[in-house]
Amino acid sequence: MSYGAGKYTYELVEGWAKYPEGWSFQNVGGLSIDSQDRVYVLNRSAHPIMVFDREGNLLTSWGEGLFNFAHGMCAGPDDSIYCTDAGSHTVRKFTLEGKLLLTLGNKDQPSETGYIEQPDADDTIASIRQSGPPFNSPTGVAISPSGEIYVSDGYGNARIHKFSPNGTLLLSWGEPGDAPGHFRWPHALWVDKRERVWVVDRRNDRIQIFNAQGKLLSQWTGLRYPTGIFIDSEETVYISEIGRQVNMFTIDGKRLTRWGMTRLINDREQGKETALFFAPHTLVVDSRGDLYVGEVSLAEFGIDRGPRTMQKFTRKT
Repeated sequence: MSYGAGKYTYELVEGWAKYPEGWSFQNVGGLSIDSQDRVYVLNRSAHPIMVFDREGNLLTSWGEGLFNFAHGMCAGPDDSIYCTDAGSHTVRKFTLEGKLLLTLGNKDQPSETGYIEQPDADDTIASIRQSGPPFNSPTGVAISPSGEIYVSDGYGNARIHKFSPNGTLLLSWGEPGDAPGHFRWPHALWVDKRERVWVVDRRNDRIQIFNAQGKLLSQWTGLRYPTGIFIDSEETVYISEIGRQVNMFTIDGKRLTRWGMTRLINDREQGKETALFFAPHTLVVDSRGDLYVGEVSLAEFGIDRGPRTMQKFTRKT
């Protein structure tokens, strides 16, 4: 079965992810792809980073015991891997083999924002009274073309932080709220070729675009709980929504295609075996234009979709 339209038409690769019996992704927080198109899956299982080849064969895993709540991930230009751990309030840089190179933030020491996690998400967001320094449950990380590190911070804060390549804090911006330039759960981010910073403002149902100094340039609305963003070499913008959809846009905001569920499923068991997506959380594209989507269906709906928590879609040419 095909998904998408025109140049952006895809086919699902059934059973792509292959891992040992008894393993599970549980929830996929982040994804990244290295220069050899190996796929790195940051997940919340006992094997937090699993590495696959293009065919879905498991090559290695690492990171055991390092993460409290694995959330966001990106690859640097030197093929290093950056990961956010919302549970320990840190961002870490690793080699492809898992050697720790750099840690940002103070482990297990969240900044003071008033944040209190509560059963209702709206109550949790309302508890964030003010923005704070790095970090309180950081969510996403991205590297600029010139090497700066940007972090969305996140679940317990309402800020974007910019660091030098060696980890020196250069700039922070953002306040809690829904006004332009404010955030409610800045969830992921991307830095494009022009050094513009694209922030997924999840609970405000929008993408906000800033320059490298934190000045708001524009915003995209009309989304529902956006979660992840990726911009490819052709400047196509890919956005996932927790409402079971993926979107492709031009860099100027024209929607190219959108597919997945068009409404939320009230019955958690409805479509358990057949639904294409339950809770898309992150997505990446490899050098051939193939799309990978990771989900958090276990966290959102209590459903472990097994290998389908991480799916590959090949792009038709």
